[in-house]
Amino acid sequence: MVDYKQIIAIEPGKRGSKPCIRGMRIMVSDILGWLASGMTFQDIIADFDELTEEDIYAALSFAADRENRILQLAV
Repeated sequence: MVDYKQIIAIEPGKRGSKPCIRGMRIMVSDILGWLASGMTFQDIIADFDELTEEDIYAALSFAADRENRILQLAV
């Protein structure tokens, strides 16, 4: 599993303080939306050559971890 903490950052004032990839303006939610729309890793990297597969896996790991934390709080 990718250690997303080395890749995902939340910076006050940048993109509404949403989690972004490696200081870029590409948000985790952007990547999740592209994957949900049917884009493959290769499609995303072809459109955004500054991204890597590791960045995409980090976004997925971040989302999974956040979901697990929300479920734990709800129980």
